[in-house]
Amino acid sequence: MAFDDNSKNDLYDDRLVSVRRVSKVVKGGRKFSFTALVVIGDKNGKVGYGSGKAGEVPAAIEKAMGRARKNLTYIPLNGSTIYHPINLKHGASRVFMMPASEGTGIIAGGAMRAVLEVLGVRNILAKSIGSTNPGNVVHATIKALTQIGTPDFVAAKRGKTVEHVTAG
Repeated sequence: MAFDDNSKNDLYDDRLVSVRRVSKVVKGGRKFSFTALVVIGDKNGKVGYGSGKAGEVPAAIEKAMGRARKNLTYIPLNGSTIYHPINLKHGASRVFMMPASEGTGIIAGGAMRAVLEVLGVRNILAKSIGSTNPGNVVHATIKALTQIGTPDFVAAKRGKTVEHVTAG
């Protein structure tokens, strides 16, 4: 891609989720520009997304990368998967994620797969239902992942022991 080769990009893996040509109708006709949606992560629990808009595709991607770097969020992982199933809706997009055993892989599609790959999840079952708008799916996926609680957090919140919370 057309990025400057600075040290910040070496720390993060990035995925270009979508590029669209959009237009604005003005007095003299249509003015075209491009929007890009990028997801970045360190494959170790940090993930962020951003969108950028510019007259050319490389400039839009660069803006999106900068915004994604500013929106990094830490997600606690249980090894190579998540701690518990989660279901969340954003707009008309609904996402469902469930932990999977070792060797399952990432069973997810489209924008959701990009988020999970850069996050560092290697085993998960995920489904996107409803609107497949990449922006809404990415937002819903990251919002759902931020709501996942570690056993320590859940136990403290409920006033119980970790063993009591994790006993199945």
